[in-house]
Amino acid sequence: MSENISPADKNNVSEKERTAIVGLCCPGLRDFESSDEDTMNELEELVKTAGGETLLRFMQNRASPDPRTFIGEGKASEIAALIKENDIELVVFDNEISPSQTRALEKELNCRVIDRNALILDIFADRAKTSEGKLQVELAQYKYILPRLSGMWGHLVRQTASGGRSPIGTRGPGETQLETDRRHIRRKIQKLEEEIAAVKKVRSTQRRKRLENEMKLVCIVGYTNAGKSTLLNSLTGAGIQANNRLFDTLDPTTRSMETTDGRKILISDTVGFIRNLPHHLVDAFRATLEELVYADILIHVIDASDENWPQQADVVEGLIRELGAGETPRIMLFNKIDKLPESMLPRQPGCVYCSAVKGIGMDALKNKIEEILDRDTRKVSFILPYSDGSLLDWLYKQANVVSAEYTEMGIKIEAVCDMRALGSVKKYLPKEQEREDGEL
Repeated sequence: MSENISPADKNNVSEKERTAIVGLCCPGLRDFESSDEDTMNELEELVKTAGGETLLRFMQNRASPDPRTFIGEGKASEIAALIKENDIELVVFDNEISPSQTRALEKELNCRVIDRNALILDIFADRAKTSEGKLQVELAQYKYILPRLSGMWGHLVRQTASGGRSPIGTRGPGETQLETDRRHIRRKIQKLEEEIAAVKKVRSTQRRKRLENEMKLVCIVGYTNAGKSTLLNSLTGAGIQANNRLFDTLDPTTRSMETTDGRKILISDTVGFIRNLPHHLVDAFRATLEELVYADILIHVIDASDENWPQQADVVEGLIRELGAGETPRIMLFNKIDKLPESMLPRQPGCVYCSAVKGIGMDALKNKIEEILDRDTRKVSFILPYSDGSLLDWLYKQANVVSAEYTEMGIKIEAVCDMRALGSVKKYLPKEQEREDGEL
């Protein structure tokens, strides 16, 4: 099955890289590795994000992948003719293909061939702006290239079938270059890992300071293009440029927000997730994504207007668990509700609905955040003797002091305290409040 566009449309996209996308649907692949119309639509969006234009689209059904061309010799020949006719420059496979299959396909199709993983890596390389982001993407790219080097240089090493000596004139250069490249890339990987470890150390220091200041952290997570950056803007006025494209945000942004009761908390945006996200990228971005493990709350943003939201939500939840944040309190937030009628809104218990771009539902979201933060806190009122007045400074740092009124009897304080702060003020609490707090 193939689709193409008219010659008039082809002229309109001449300045973009002319691309064909190919997907294989077969029972021999695991569900998340097999292509369907939804994954192909997503791949087309990825091509658009990378600066290409999809002119041809092919879906092949087979019982199992072909060892040489992945899609089969007949299908490869059919695609090759259409590629030549349409002046295609690049073919992108929705599935992961091996280096040997890539070489065979490039020879058969007579143009460049990459898979979904390589495309995502390319987009990340283009989107990364900070030195940290560039380090992480570069590491992922080198880890992707390393196992493929032998395929790149295999054509220079012609050994006999029995494993004997190479023919005269073919010994040395291929393997020498291969080993040189391998050593070079391994050195680069080691250096990049050391630099990322240093970044991780800095983040650890920042995290320790945040904990010392009792600043609560809320992380925004979600499928790519679910509206995370727009939500951060709406909550904090961050002013981040938010575009309707995949992987628009790679470098995390953190801003402060004040709750309705005057507490300051930190809200952090994160890189968007996607199905079949290359594991090299997950590993490389772990220094950034591990912030999720230390978050007090995760806001899982879901695009309510996307009919594939259940599958997208499953992808995000799976990656959250993989990163070790499966037990972190979570708010399921259905975004973009302005794009569909209320009768079609997804119904999930305990979730929140919003339109970040229009500011709808922000109060409900803030109330939900406060509700979770308040689960282990108590609001208390007491009089602090002037002789112990220094405790007030400590409370301002360790609790949320709602009010402090100076009276003849002492400082009348109203504050929201966690268990540690409650232990420090226990002796000043009226008897009825001690009983309310049970363990105090």
